[in-house]
Amino acid sequence: MLRKHLPVPLTLSIVAMLLAACAVNSQSVGSRAMDVASTDAGMVKGVDEAGVLAFLGIRYGADTSTTRFAAPEKPAAWDGVLNADTYGNTCPQTPIGSGGGLFSSWKPEPEPAMDEDCLFLNVWTPALRDGEKRPVMVWFHGGGFASGNGSSRAYVGTRLAQRGDVVVVTVNHRLNVFGYLALNHYPGFEDSAAAGVLDMVLALQWVQNNIDEFGGDASNVTIFGESGGGAKVSTLMATPRAKGLFHRAVVQSGAMLRFPSQERSRAAADKLVVNLGLTAETINQIKTVSVDALKEALKGTGAGAAPSLDGRTLIHHPFDPEAAPSGRDVPLMLGTNRTESSIFAGAINPRLFDLTWESLETVMAKTYPEEDVAAIISGYRELSPDSAPADVYFEATTDARWLAGHVVQAESKVRQGGAPTYLYLFNWDTPVDGGKWRSPHALEIGFVFDNVANSESMSGIGDEQQRVADIMADTWIAFARNGVPDNPRIPEWKPYNLEDRPVMVLDTTPALVNDARGAQRSLFNDVESYLNRYRR
Repeated sequence: MLRKHLPVPLTLSIVAMLLAACAVNSQSVGSRAMDVASTDAGMVKGVDEAGVLAFLGIRYGADTSTTRFAAPEKPAAWDGVLNADTYGNTCPQTPIGSGGGLFSSWKPEPEPAMDEDCLFLNVWTPALRDGEKRPVMVWFHGGGFASGNGSSRAYVGTRLAQRGDVVVVTVNHRLNVFGYLALNHYPGFEDSAAAGVLDMVLALQWVQNNIDEFGGDASNVTIFGESGGGAKVSTLMATPRAKGLFHRAVVQSGAMLRFPSQERSRAAADKLVVNLGLTAETINQIKTVSVDALKEALKGTGAGAAPSLDGRTLIHHPFDPEAAPSGRDVPLMLGTNRTESSIFAGAINPRLFDLTWESLETVMAKTYPEEDVAAIISGYRELSPDSAPADVYFEATTDARWLAGHVVQAESKVRQGGAPTYLYLFNWDTPVDGGKWRSPHALEIGFVFDNVANSESMSGIGDEQQRVADIMADTWIAFARNGVPDNPRIPEWKPYNLEDRPVMVLDTTPALVNDARGAQRSLFNDVESYLNRYRR
């Protein structure tokens, strides 16, 4: 059979075209493999951060201005590839202070805009679709239930993802009145008291549906958070709709035993309704009033401070009178810093750092008018003879409130008889501002994320700070991976029990101490003030 041959120039042209097409296709596949991920709503393109892929501002829910005071909805699908290189909007809130300057280096640049269209999350992963099943660590930010976002420089997941070969997720969700206004006694507002919780549930469902694409293991998800983030973790442990969406939990300085009462929350919401000039007949107008009008109407009402038992999403307090059944099989790690209150009281009243023994007794008497403050101070001085007056004030107001509250939550979890509980005390003092802050609220966050470089204003930068970060990050990673925090940087950590009460004291040289600071806590108890902090 005779073969027909094309002219040589034409043959070369066709070959060149085929090679070019293959090159384009190869480049497309390569690009897809490197930094483009497919989610259930569409494709997103991430950015490389020191060998880790970061996907910022991924939409997991629809614009909440269209679902105000209602359950969130999934986002509409999009065509093409969206750039995921910028944080999404922050949910509406009233900005808070800088904690005496301690939070200044955490501020993202540029700061995200504030808008009701705010259901976005961020993902950091070592690789996409590589067949690995990495532990997933989902962070819920602090700021109570009223403020904050997942965009702080302290929360950047690059180093944690790289260090632990884990996938890190941070989440924005509705806050304050937009997330927790108890209007559920009005028809059509049945989900208003827990809308923000439903946002978090939707984010965890997004993780279940999509995290495999990002190299994560949907069957090994840890939720963790500090302050209000810890309260959100406590809340999710008591949320039946969240059961099975996560498998370990970490509460950092945010134990929450009970929600505000529904009666109190509804009464506060009614005050806001009156301030807006609305009635039961005109209540639907609240769905379209401006954000600024809602913020103004909120003043003085205490509305939207936290989720409340609505009998629909939330049917059980997290740990009161016993631990909620939905969290029974979830291992829990929780704890506090030694002087949580220094950032609260000290930032408001700097004179506390200069207390004398005489002025300490006066201040303590104002703080605890029904206590024998002279006996409390004497007890602290006997236990720690080298303490300064400011040490006693900040430690006492932490031991009796923050630490005591976390002990109560740990006890409740242990009595439930389910998965183990691990209690810690973060004991390292920051040298910032001459060391006056001691071990304040939120200090540990930069270490947990291995973000010393981003936390200069909070912790300072140096070899000792990195040593603490090595300990903290590896401990959190171990817990996320195995449900047990043991790792070579700490002694064996026995689960909390009601006999020995072992507490891991985390410092440059960690130590397991039975009932750490139990003697101090026994001097007085102010746990009710801590547990009621979301009641208004």
